[in-house]
Amino acid sequence: MEEFSRTELLIGKDGVEKLQNSYVAIFGTGGVGGYVVEALARSGVGKFDLIDSDRVCLSNINRQIIALHSTVGKFKVDVAKDRILDINPNTEVNTFKTFFLPETSDDFDFSKYDYVVDAIDTVKGKIELIVKAKENNVPVISSMGAGNKMNPEMFEVADISKTSVCPLAKVIRYELRKRNIKNVKVVYSKELPAKRDDDEKCTPASNAFVPSVAGLIIAAEVVKDLIGYNKSEI
Repeated sequence: MEEFSRTELLIGKDGVEKLQNSYVAIFGTGGVGGYVVEALARSGVGKFDLIDSDRVCLSNINRQIIALHSTVGKFKVDVAKDRILDINPNTEVNTFKTFFLPETSDDFDFSKYDYVVDAIDTVKGKIELIVKAKENNVPVISSMGAGNKMNPEMFEVADISKTSVCPLAKVIRYELRKRNIKNVKVVYSKELPAKRDDDEKCTPASNAFVPSVAGLIIAAEVVKDLIGYNKSEI
């Protein structure tokens, strides 16, 4: 396909075919997840499950690639699906307007996925995603906190056991240790959260360039893992 000819120059025909035959589940299609969806669609991933119960709202416009005045009020997964199919009409896309928690996890058959992306916000949901992926021997990558940050250069890819600074990573690390779960890849920031004087500190502050970078880093890791990328061999 000409759409992916430039990608093929980089990863080869076999790499492109692996992506076309891959099935990725993306939980959360907002600030981080929306950019994961975008990059994986443009990389030629052939099949998606998109899981998110939220609708686009005006406050999403500053940072979410699916958020436009024309999409306000629409379900995020529906908008993301339309973007995917406009990029590659041959893609298969399933949408689930589900708030993922332990109570809803049995709605999904994790064994059918080639990769699971965690881009949701709740600790319980994140833990459950990792547990389910591990139970089914499916690769998973989890996004840690991207709110209240200003420096996209501070992101790192690491095993959860090697993280530092990030408060959310600390909580997840503790919960996984209690469950004896190891070897979980995460994207996290070593930047200290910005200090705020407003009265809405429970609402994370954000911008256009931090969540997007986290999402693109995650997408890159997914692509490399799916094709078995080794720079020395290409």
